[in-house]
Amino acid sequence: MTGSCHIRAIERDDYPQWRPLWDGYNAFYGRSGPTALPEPITAATWERFFDPAEPVHALVAEEAGRLAGLAHYLYHRSTTRLREVCYLQDLYTAEHLRGRGIGRQLIRGVYEAARAAGSSRVYWQTQVTNQAGRALYDKVAEHRGFIVYAHELQ
Repeated sequence: MTGSCHIRAIERDDYPQWRPLWDGYNAFYGRSGPTALPEPITAATWERFFDPAEPVHALVAEEAGRLAGLAHYLYHRSTTRLREVCYLQDLYTAEHLRGRGIGRQLIRGVYEAARAAGSSRVYWQTQVTNQAGRALYDKVAEHRGFIVYAHELQ
């Protein structure tokens, strides 16, 4: 576990270091080269972090003056709760820094932000093949057996 990692809200000046992490995250999920996200999506994602009207937020892990990881999350209403819930949409640690507790610290940072915002729950999803991620997630949250379905609208 790293002791020098600092979790903080993203800042505009972070873009040059955030972008390689974002690209690495997307590549991990097969979104690179011909399947890369269109640039307008990345640009809009970045801008949403700084728009107070948006429910989308970002934390970064900083270690020795360099960004080591990111967590993007958003708040939304639920039909089963009175208070909003928090969806942890993206979590990524630089590949060469994995296994040092940065992902766990980012998750805890999201927990703290969600608690401060009055959310009643934080949840996320991952691919079944993400064994390293799931090993961490099983320690910091409860898998409740849900399966995710999706249908793209054209």
